[in-house]
Amino acid sequence: MAPRIPTEADFAPLAATLPHALHFPNPRESTTAILILLHGLGDSEAPFARFARNMALPGVLAIAVRGTAPLPPSLLLDDDAAADGRGAAHFHWGDDVSLDRRTGNVDPDPGFARARRLVMDALVGDVLVGRCGWDLSDVMLFGFGQGGSLALGLASALRTTSAVVDVTSRDDHRHQDRRPEAFKGAVSIGGPLPASMVPTRTARDKSDTSVLVCQLDEDRVAAVRGEFRDVRAVRWRRSDVVMPRDMEEMFPIMKFFADRLDLERMVG
Repeated sequence: MAPRIPTEADFAPLAATLPHALHFPNPRESTTAILILLHGLGDSEAPFARFARNMALPGVLAIAVRGTAPLPPSLLLDDDAAADGRGAAHFHWGDDVSLDRRTGNVDPDPGFARARRLVMDALVGDVLVGRCGWDLSDVMLFGFGQGGSLALGLASALRTTSAVVDVTSRDDHRHQDRRPEAFKGAVSIGGPLPASMVPTRTARDKSDTSVLVCQLDEDRVAAVRGEFRDVRAVRWRRSDVVMPRDMEEMFPIMKFFADRLDLERMVG
């Protein structure tokens, strides 16, 4: 079926299991693509909803999603926990929270089965594709830190599942009408590709999702290039991994979105 513009009511069933914030383009009827934003470890959807509003990508419905579990209070700084009394504004995407024995840091690949199920099956599959008729190739992902890992992992994992089928078609051959097994694009700032979301087949094709990775070291960029056909890598002048702070750092991200959306005038 032809895609229709989603409404707040379409997302209402997700309110309890996958809280989110929506930012529609103006006018809503101009929507031609979907952007899903995935925050980092210990954050929430609120700052990423503001980030989406500030970008104001033309024709893009932005969906900032909250992590699938609250961060344990033992991992919160005292001032973070005190901010709301319970640390209720700090979430993560992993199946668990564990420390890497080698580094003492939080394991960057805790498993993402629950997040994958909620984002891919509930948000993308049930709402965007099933209810509203969009294709996977209409969807872009943007993630920071652990959310960036999830973004790359979701794009990588599409190769392990059957392509989404248009179950609304009345054609007897509808099961042959398969949608592309690739997103329009994916951006990760500081989040490496999680090995747990890479298909285990030895002779696997590379993913057709175009990706941009920022602030990853050479080994982690090489791991992404090993699984994706089209990879752009950017390192800023500073070495820390935080959200872009100026136009110089933001430019490659906007350029990537402009290319994926085919918007020649979005960056100068």
